[in-house]
Parts: sequence; structure tokens; C-alpha cells
Amino acid sequence: MKQAEFLNTVMPFKDKLYRLAKRLLVSREEAEDATQEILLKLWSKNETMEEYKNVEAFAMTMTKNFCLDRLKSKQASNLKLVHSNYNDESTSLQRQLEAEDSVRWMERIMDGLPEQQKMVLQLRDVEQYEFEEICELLDMKPTAVRVALSRARKVVRQELVKKHSYGIG
Repeated sequence: MKQAEFLNTVMPFKDKLYRLAKRLLVSREEAEDATQEILLKLWSKNETMEEYKNVEAFAMTMTKNFCLDRLKSKQASNLKLVHSNYNDESTSLQRQLEAEDSVRWMERIMDGLPEQQKMVLQLRDVEQYEFEEICELLDMKPTAVRVALSRARKVVRQELVKKHSYGIG
């Protein structure tokens, strides 16, 4: 395959290779390096390129594998730093506020439950106790625990649907 033919084949999907690399590696510079590396590897295979049914799919697979290998390699220690340091402050603050709002909303819903349902829901879904342990702690029969949990979950579900359907209020 000649250079012009290679460029006509590979250049239309070069940006896709970059976007995949960027998604996996996070860093713009690392993604650019990975894309260049893949293009070089593709050029080194230009003699056998016609054998591939779908050159774009082959190149995307090469990119994915290269990036995953890069993340696993010892060279990736700086990539791990990039990954751990990369966070969008506004997004993380917004997520934190949304999470706090959700917790407050759940506390309000649970406060409105009858005492027994509140306790069963807390022990089972928050504290992760087994049914047998809840029966012993609350001196209840297994059937009563399951019914109380079912009713509590139903109320919570209805309240959450209301909140998400009509907004906060």
C-alpha cells in the first residue's frame, strides 16, 4: 500500500482512535502519543493492510489494547497520577451536594415511617443485617420482618417517585 492510499484509508478514522485513547488514558498528551504510536504500527503493517476486512475495526482494537497495556505497564505510574488527580471540581461538588440532598431526603422519608418499619429498613438495607439477626434483635417472626421491610420499601419507592416526578417539595 502506497502512502497516499494509506492516508486515504487511515485518516478518516484517526479522530476516533484519539477519542478512544483519550477516554482510556484521560490525559490529552498520552492520548496523542498513543494515537501516533498506533498510526506508526499501522504504517508498519501497510504491506498486509489489504488482508483486513475492516481496517478501522482493526485499528480501534489496536488502540484499545495499546492503551490498556499502557495502563498496566510500569510506565503507567504517571498515568495513575493523572487519573487520580483528574477531577472536575464543579462536577464533584455538584455530585457531593446531590448526594447530601439525597441522604437528607431519605432521612425525611424514613422518619415518616412507623417505628417498626423504620427499624427493619435501617437494619436490613442500611446496616446490612441478615433476616435472622433482625428477627432476634427486634423479637419478630421472619414473616413480620419481611412484611415490614416490604411495606417500608414501598413507601420509600413511592416517595422517591413523587420527588423525581414533581420535583422537591
